[in-house]
Amino acid sequence: MVGLVAGWWAAVELLDVAPYVVPAPPAVAAAIRDQPGYLLHHAGVTLATAMAGYALAIATALALGIVLAMSRRLAQAVTPTLLILSTIPKPALVPVLIIALGFGTGPKIVLVWLMCFLPIALATTAGLTTTPTELVELARSLTASRWRTFATIRLPAALPHLFNGLRIALPLALIGAVVSELFGGLAGLGVVIQNAGTRADLAFAAITLLAAMSTALFGLLTLTCRAAAPWVRDTTA
Repeated sequence: MVGLVAGWWAAVELLDVAPYVVPAPPAVAAAIRDQPGYLLHHAGVTLATAMAGYALAIATALALGIVLAMSRRLAQAVTPTLLILSTIPKPALVPVLIIALGFGTGPKIVLVWLMCFLPIALATTAGLTTTPTELVELARSLTASRWRTFATIRLPAALPHLFNGLRIALPLALIGAVVSELFGGLAGLGVVIQNAGTRADLAFAAITLLAAMSTALFGLLTLTCRAAAPWVRDTTA
């Protein structure tokens, strides 16, 4: 990170880039220092939108993943459709969502949900359908019921796949929130970037806050994964 900032600073100085195009790091730091309340308020709006859509995506994707894992025929019928839907560029749906749901938080949360849902659902399904055979046979030899096997064997074995899906979807949640704000938001870091005009330092300050939030959330998710499935690091080392 230090090398990246140093390279950015050196490039701006050596190439004599205009401040309204790409500001130097000190100018960005000054913008954050001079307007902390303004930036933090909009960062809170973006974070709330991203986390609401992310939580909704987790709940619905887990439900769908479990259903598909319990029915092989249903999974064979639905998974190709999910793969096709995953290729649709979700930001292109923003105008449609705004027309249907208005300019409130509804279309923003829906866009975040659309961007996060498929990676989590596909990862959950993959994890639940690739349980090691020897573990399933062990559960059957101990006369475990289907649901007991699912709760104690298949679900824990699927956690690494699930967490990978959550890691992939987390940055998409912030991206979806910012994109929706750029198209018609009233508050959020996307609005800050859009209204910055020639204040490139303010726009880059908003981008810096986005990067900081994404890094902090990714670290928190990683710690949660390690706490929920501490055996994963030992078995994959």
